Amino acid sequence: MSRKIALVLGSGGARGVAHIGVIHELVEQGYQITSVAGSSMGALIGGIYASGKLDEYEKWLRTLDKLDVFGLIDFTLSSSGIIKADKVLNEIRKFIPDRNIEELSIPFTAVATDIRNKKEVCFSTGSLYKAVRASISIPMVITPAVHGDVLLVDGGVLNPVPVNRVKRHQGDLLVAVNVNAQIPMPKKKNTENKNGYIGQLTNGRFKAFQEKMSHLFPAHKKDSIGYFELGTETSSLMLSQISKLNLELNPPDLLIEISRQAGGTFDFHKADELIELGRQEAKKALKTLNQKNRHS
Repeated sequence: MSRKIALVLGSGGARGVAHIGVIHELVEQGYQITSVAGSSMGALIGGIYASGKLDEYEKWLRTLDKLDVFGLIDFTLSSSGIIKADKVLNEIRKFIPDRNIEELSIPFTAVATDIRNKKEVCFSTGSLYKAVRASISIPMVITPAVHGDVLLVDGGVLNPVPVNRVKRHQGDLLVAVNVNAQIPMPKKKNTENKNGYIGQLTNGRFKAFQEKMSHLFPAHKKDSIGYFELGTETSSLMLSQISKLNLELNPPDLLIEISRQAGGTFDFHKADELIELGRQEAKKALKTLNQKNRHS
């Protein structure tokens, strides 16, 4: 069995932090990642790994608490989204300098969506940060990235687990990580409200912001949800279904799945938990693969 891997990292907001644990387990078990492709959070993690700075990013990520996460969210009243995402990327840039993708240690591809022309855009050259910024632009939540006359949003809109966009070398195993899997959590689900802590930390200011945006999604029913949750949950469900269909059409040699119940879109304060979950799911998937190969 080949010990070289073409790795594909899927989109899924903060659940994509689990990619870090997956990468650690693959490397520790002796696999060599020879190329990587990703959408959205998968593009961010994949690009940082390809730049050789994953340890620095992980160390920073593990220090974030709920208040830190909220402090990195730069709200805007733009009609195309409520978060700019420039603040967090500028913070990361302090310890991970921007580089051209073609200068990275392994081939890397970030997938975004050209929303006006309704097609995928794949970045395999040029600025790493520009590619990542385009790929993470969750519709209705994070404002689109503008490249000339092109308006780019989250790669997950069309290709949340881009198994067909990774560069493969002859004999490489194709390994895909889907963090939008419609499977139960392997342990007790955390019932904490996904976004409620933000309101608590800001003394209701976030709630006031939601109310200002409520004209876009009027709430007439007692059980209706807010603009922010509507946007993130809609995107999450969409990614989950598209991921499932895409993987059925393009099955990888090894699929590592993370439950979509693992966390909300901005639950980055759960980094420790998510990284460990990624490691454990990778370990289980590799064990199954090894058993299958021994009996074949």
